[in-house]
Amino acid sequence: MAASELYTKFARVWIPDPEEVWKSAELLKDYKPGDKVLLLHLEEGKDLEYHLDPKTKELPHLRNPDILVGENDLTALSYLHEPAVLHNLRVRFIDSKLIYTYCGIVLVAINPYEQLPIYGEDIINAYSGQNMGDMDPHIFAVAEEAYKQMARDERNQSIIVSGESGAGKTVSAKYAMRYFATVSGSASEANVEEKVLASNPIMESIGNAKTTRNDNSSRFGKYIEIGFDKRYRIIGANMRTYLLEKSRVVFQAEEERNYHIFYQLCASAKLPEFKMLRLGNADNFNYTKQGGSPVIEGVDDAKEMAHTRQACTLLGISESHQMGIFRILAGILHLGNVGFTSRDADSCTIPPKHEPLCIFCDLMGVDYEEMCHWLCHRKLATATETYIKPISKLQATNARDALAKHIYAKLFNWIVDNVNQALHSAVKQHSFIGVLDIYGFETFEINSFEQFCINYANEKLQQQFNMHVFKLEQEEYMKEQIPWTLIDFYDNQPCINLIESKLGILDLLDEECKMPKGTDDTWAQKLYNTHLNKCALFEKPRLSNKAFIIQHFADKVEYQCEGFLEKNKDTVFEEQIKVLKSSKFKMLPELFQDDEKAISPTSATSSGRTPLTRTPAKPTKGRPGQMAKEHKKTVGHQFRNSLHLLMETLNATTPHYVRCIKPNDFKFPFTFDEKRAVQQLRACGVLETIRISAAGFPSRWTYQEFFSRYRVLMKQKDVLSDRKQTCKNVLEKLILDKDKYQFGKTKIFFRAGQVAYLEKLRADKLRAACIRIQKTIRGWLLRKKYLRMRKAAITMQRYVRGYQARCYAKFLRRTKAATIIQKYWRMYVVRRRYKIRRAATIVLQSYLRGFLARNRYRKILREHKAVIIQKRVRGWLARTHYKRSMHAIIYLQCCFRRMMAKRELKKLKIEARSVERYKKLHIGMENKIMQLQRKVDEQNKDYKCLVEKLTNLEGIYNSETEKLRSDLERLQLSEEEAKVATGRVLSLQEEIAKLRKDLEQTRSEKKCIEEHADRYKQETEQLVSNLKEENTLLKQEKEALNHRIVQQAKEMTETMEKKLVEETKQLELDLNDERLRYQNLLNEFSRLEERYDDLKEEMTLMVHVPKPGHKRTDSTHSSNESEYIFSSEIAEMEDIPSRTEEPSEKKVPLDMSLFLKLQKRVTELEQEKQVMQDELDRKEEQVLRSKAKEEERPQIRGAELEYESLKRQELESENKKLKNELNELRKALSEKSAPEVTAPGAPAYRVLMEQLTSVSEELDVRKEEVLILRSQLVSQKEAIQPKNTMTDSTILLEDVQKMKDKGEIAQAYIGLKETNRLLESQLQSQKRSHENEAEALRGEIQSLKEENNRQQQLLAQNLQLPPEARIEASLQHEITRLTNENLDLMEQLEKQDKTVRKLKKQLKVFAKKIGELEVGQMENISPGQIIDEPIRPVNIPRKEKDFQGMLEYKKEDEQKLVKNLILELKPRGVAVNLIPGLPAYILFMCVRHADYLNDDQKVRSLLTSTINSIKKVLKKRGDDFETVSFWLSNTCRFLHCLKQYSGEEGFMKHNTSRQNEHCLTNFDLAEYRQVLSDLAIQIYQQLVRVLENILQPMIVSGMLEHETIQGVSGVKPTGLRKRTSSIADEGTYTLDSILRQLNSFHSVMCQHGMDPELIKQVVKQMFYIIGAITLNNLLLRKDMCSWSKGMQIRYNVSQLEEWLRDKNLMNSGAKETLEPLIQAAQLLQVKKKTDDDAEAICSMCNALTTAQIVKVLNLYTPVNEFEERVSVSFIRTIQMRLRDRKDSPQLLMDAKHIFPVTFPFNPSSLALETIQIPASLGLGFISRV
Repeated sequence: MAASELYTKFARVWIPDPEEVWKSAELLKDYKPGDKVLLLHLEEGKDLEYHLDPKTKELPHLRNPDILVGENDLTALSYLHEPAVLHNLRVRFIDSKLIYTYCGIVLVAINPYEQLPIYGEDIINAYSGQNMGDMDPHIFAVAEEAYKQMARDERNQSIIVSGESGAGKTVSAKYAMRYFATVSGSASEANVEEKVLASNPIMESIGNAKTTRNDNSSRFGKYIEIGFDKRYRIIGANMRTYLLEKSRVVFQAEEERNYHIFYQLCASAKLPEFKMLRLGNADNFNYTKQGGSPVIEGVDDAKEMAHTRQACTLLGISESHQMGIFRILAGILHLGNVGFTSRDADSCTIPPKHEPLCIFCDLMGVDYEEMCHWLCHRKLATATETYIKPISKLQATNARDALAKHIYAKLFNWIVDNVNQALHSAVKQHSFIGVLDIYGFETFEINSFEQFCINYANEKLQQQFNMHVFKLEQEEYMKEQIPWTLIDFYDNQPCINLIESKLGILDLLDEECKMPKGTDDTWAQKLYNTHLNKCALFEKPRLSNKAFIIQHFADKVEYQCEGFLEKNKDTVFEEQIKVLKSSKFKMLPELFQDDEKAISPTSATSSGRTPLTRTPAKPTKGRPGQMAKEHKKTVGHQFRNSLHLLMETLNATTPHYVRCIKPNDFKFPFTFDEKRAVQQLRACGVLETIRISAAGFPSRWTYQEFFSRYRVLMKQKDVLSDRKQTCKNVLEKLILDKDKYQFGKTKIFFRAGQVAYLEKLRADKLRAACIRIQKTIRGWLLRKKYLRMRKAAITMQRYVRGYQARCYAKFLRRTKAATIIQKYWRMYVVRRRYKIRRAATIVLQSYLRGFLARNRYRKILREHKAVIIQKRVRGWLARTHYKRSMHAIIYLQCCFRRMMAKRELKKLKIEARSVERYKKLHIGMENKIMQLQRKVDEQNKDYKCLVEKLTNLEGIYNSETEKLRSDLERLQLSEEEAKVATGRVLSLQEEIAKLRKDLEQTRSEKKCIEEHADRYKQETEQLVSNLKEENTLLKQEKEALNHRIVQQAKEMTETMEKKLVEETKQLELDLNDERLRYQNLLNEFSRLEERYDDLKEEMTLMVHVPKPGHKRTDSTHSSNESEYIFSSEIAEMEDIPSRTEEPSEKKVPLDMSLFLKLQKRVTELEQEKQVMQDELDRKEEQVLRSKAKEEERPQIRGAELEYESLKRQELESENKKLKNELNELRKALSEKSAPEVTAPGAPAYRVLMEQLTSVSEELDVRKEEVLILRSQLVSQKEAIQPKNTMTDSTILLEDVQKMKDKGEIAQAYIGLKETNRLLESQLQSQKRSHENEAEALRGEIQSLKEENNRQQQLLAQNLQLPPEARIEASLQHEITRLTNENLDLMEQLEKQDKTVRKLKKQLKVFAKKIGELEVGQMENISPGQIIDEPIRPVNIPRKEKDFQGMLEYKKEDEQKLVKNLILELKPRGVAVNLIPGLPAYILFMCVRHADYLNDDQKVRSLLTSTINSIKKVLKKRGDDFETVSFWLSNTCRFLHCLKQYSGEEGFMKHNTSRQNEHCLTNFDLAEYRQVLSDLAIQIYQQLVRVLENILQPMIVSGMLEHETIQGVSGVKPTGLRKRTSSIADEGTYTLDSILRQLNSFHSVMCQHGMDPELIKQVVKQMFYIIGAITLNNLLLRKDMCSWSKGMQIRYNVSQLEEWLRDKNLMNSGAKETLEPLIQAAQLLQVKKKTDDDAEAICSMCNALTTAQIVKVLNLYTPVNEFEERVSVSFIRTIQMRLRDRKDSPQLLMDAKHIFPVTFPFNPSSLALETIQIPASLGLGFISRV
């Protein structure tokens, strides 16, 4: 088909656009050959006339069908051209948020400028082991492909990461290295992978800087070789660096920074160890402040400095070397601050004692004067003389900067060398993977020497890339045996020749550098003369004579010649270097040591290191001439050599390409600038790959895939059994031009555009089929609608007519009823009216008669009341008159009396004023005066005294006068008071009148109040009635409220029940989490234990070389293990320090399982302490009772005699029993017919003889005790019973008659005395032992109290510590305490052993003595006496029943038992032929027998050997599902037996009475139950791992890729990275494979007798693994996210559910684990357009996280044109609705997650005594008991 035929109406094309680069348009009419204009309709709604080029007449590029847009591989596109590539990348990046895309063999990575959750360890695990085309594009997929090819092809690999600054090259390289470190691990314990990753922060700090394009731009190229051993584990690495940008050290452009390390140093200047560097803020240094941007947003330089130092330490760079590095870096900063002052035009000087230079010299350890001199001068050497010439200020500044750059470059090389030394491995490297992180093609406004070298390197890399792509295409064509035609592709060899050939640009540059007066201008002229007009790739700018233009593969670049010579020479004054070499600072001269290695331009300097040397070697001494010659190499020459070596390395490896694209220059997240993207795509070679692919046959299909996709274009007769012939026949009909396709061996190859044509034919065919289906369906639907409408109309008519008839009948009935009602109503109205009138008349009469009677009654009553009122009024008036008269009389009397008092008062006043009064008063005074005169006459001498007396009398007189005056005044005052009293009386009278008025007013008010009270009473009654009504209403409201409260209570109850259920679920989840945490810790412990055992074995093999033929036996190992396990916590405590004794004293991580066991042990010890305390109290009470008995012992000892008699009888019965056993043993020994058994030296003979000897000794002891008791009984009877009793005397006479000889009596008496002494001594010793024991127990109580106090103090101290330290401290205390207790118990055990041995010796001595005494007595007694002795009554004991359900074995047969029953047992034969769990029953029956014998050592040894042997079996055959399942079942059964027969009530509920008799009697094996439970958990986890390893290869193929429903999902065209075919081949897995495997697992577990609950847990775990792996692959595979694939998944899940129903496992919880997968499948199938759809999705997908939902929607890809993509707005709507959901941000499910396992108690109904041991087990050495 001609290409022009595709340009039909509605075909979509791409047209150039200056803004968007390419625009999409649609043809409005068909194109016809010869048309010059195309009528187009743009997407924004405009119409456009597109004029074709009249010369080329090229039509615009066709657009791919929508179903091909967004493909993972660009080569899968039907039309391969620039707009299609750009559009595909844009859709994936903007709409789907996918940053990785394949382009053939190239991975295109677009920088998102945002942290994405796609680099976690779960993603690494998901990509590990997968084919590159099976998963979505990712850097991990490239790394996995390189790792896989290295292992498969045994060929070294390279990953070439390129791109411009800010595109993400360094990050991509880091993630690739992280992938290798995670997947491969290290071959030793040196953590090489951590060191490889730790090299990144060091190299970033010294080689990365902030630029205008990138905050962390790598300013050097690097090639890291990661070395692997034969097992493909990391053993080391080596780094080569290229072209360090030295100029950045001394100059930074605006908004840029120097290297990060300088700012990290300045940020950490305040640290104590950095004070000697005398640093400060970065703005204080010339080399760090030029860019004006010293801070990067979001970056803490101080923290980065800490990370850098930590990485240096990890890589083995010592603290002294680190400080040396920082000293040199600080010296460079201070050197940049050195200033120069001009003396004249040709000379300059440095100020004296210049501080920056002083600091520089101090840090570098050089002489100040010498450095100052050579910074301002230089040495010129001629053939005859040497001159020292001053230099100008500009030259001095340039020389200073050159020195700083040189020092930094040397330091950079030194650090790289040390990093390589740290990453070097002594193990031989088997292969390596190189990661090349190198600068991409660069073009700026001003391009200099650095850009020239970078673009030269990219030319070489592009050439290698083109050749590799061309080679792969050629190999593919040859493999498929299709005709090979030469594809024309761009070969950039002419450009490379222009640069590096003889008389090329670099050659002329080196030649000009050797010229004495060579300049940039002369070099430019040589370039013009040599290449201008001779080489088409070399041009000269029109307006410049100092620049040249080179046509590179990506673009034309103009280079400025200025600075080329200087940068190529890289001149540094030799005298300055010599000054630095003479430094006292040891590290500085090391930087400038010359070596003879091939020099690498690590930096653009004349010295460096070997770029291809993977392991650093010691420098070798060479000749000075060689060194000088080597030193003269220019930068360009070195760079060319290193580039050639790099290309040789890359050519010797298999390359993998990663092209990093920068989407915009503003670092905006997920923003795509088409112009910048196209520019980079052209520069990085992606479009060249597309062009090479498009030139041949880019689209490739297998015959089966083509048939499945385009089956719809075939007719039934065209379909043949041979798929290849069918495809050939169809293609010949569909595509007439045979050049458009080729048939290969396994694939069909199509030219570009042919797949789009086939897709168009397929879509047209499907569209026509859809139209026909729609036509038929619509006709059928309309006919059905018409029939429904007709039927509905008939039905409606029938119902309407019936309704009308019923209405008429109803009208007639209503009319008749109305007439009857009217009749009765009228009668009722008339009768009612008559009754009302009659009742009204009677009422009127009654009211009138009552009214007249009441009037007459009122009149009589009124007259009676009037008489009473008159009577009362008249009496009141008489009383009032009387009272008034009395009041008047009293008033008159008062007035008269007042008048008489006034008169008397007046008379008294007059009399007081009269003379006579005074005379009377002074009569006495005159007499005195006369007497005084007589005295005066008589006593003339006392004249003066009298005068004084007279004076006194005058004073008295005056005082009396005053007194009288005061009386007068008082009287006047009383008069005034009387007047006031009179006025008061008047006022009181007025007040009385006023009170009368008030009384009257009060009475009136009283009447008003009474009236008001009446009204209030009425109102109150009214209010009460209202309140009653309100009360009624309130009662109703109360009832309503009660009803509402009841409802609310019900609701609250339901709510509480729901909350309770939720809390219960939460508690169950918490319990499962705790159980999971414990089981994970147990798994980690078992892993560490295995690792410890392996290391121990390796150490044993390394240290002790075994002798030939000698092999360590299992018994030794089991005994060690038994000691380890039985002592539980103590042994573990002793084992832990031995494992932690390492050279570096690091804290061991806390083992929680050990901690829990120690806690349990502490609890048990406390219980033992309590038991010991109780025992001590009991013994003290016994001692007290014995003392009391001794004090109150009665004189009559009849009870003791009875006790002695009973004891004697018991001893005799024991004696008889021992005799019987002795006879049985002799009989058994005599019946042994085999000579090897009965031989004297045989083991069985020795054992029987030992038993015989022990029985004989026991018999002798019993005889002696009988004799002693008999003698005691006789003597006690003689001493106690009186002699005068006839019965006693008779008995005594009989005894005496028995002893006729007096000597016998004396001998018996002596024996009795000795016996008494012996008993007394035993009593005393027993008493002393009781006292000693009581004292010991008291001391033990005291020590326990002290220990308790100490523990409480430690607990209080621990509570103050943080949680981590608290646990560790408590653990240490418990370990110490248990160690001490262990030692004490061991001491006590030794003492008890000594006591036992001592007592045994004493017992033997006593036995011999008593035996001798017995022999003597028996010799003295005649046979007749023995016969005549009366027979005493003896208790005959009942014969005990034999124990059942026990197995007996010998101690030395234990290893044989374990070997036959565990180590060499074949699970298949046991599971098929014998009862399930037989080994567990046998082991438990052996344990029962050891328990019956009370042999703790045997129990301990057997259980320990069992556990260790199971571990050995699982370690040896741990990959076999049957073995692991078998021992999981038996371990659980053994655990259940230990519980069932433990004697605990909780486990004995379901036992029979016979089973209860079989319970353990002597030992509590609760500790071993815990150990067995832990072992069962470990076996379960191992079983899950085995299941996962078996199922994992099947899951993706069976659940996702295989088409269970054939024909539902069509196969889309794929690219170069072919995915796994969904068509079931012979080697692929299907869903039936998974179901068969599940059936196999289930049948094996059932055969092994595994508990049903445990089977459910295993099935749940299996289904979780299936669901998690399927969902994870779905989330990482864009081609699987379609509607048809959702249907396939739903069907597959339904098949799994059907399997669960068949096995009765629906209640196992397995179905719930598939819920995320089911919801993901539903999400692929539901409608995804409207807000309602979004709401439905949010409510439906509750088991999926937000990230998973969004990822599925982003990945959703239509398989057919009829499906629609999910819009970006819909995805944003989903994100907005789910933003409040709190779920995990993790994208993938944890496929390694193991649910916590429980072992519910499952008792066995099998009776132990019925179990038979088959001979096939080889256990003939054990016997049933």
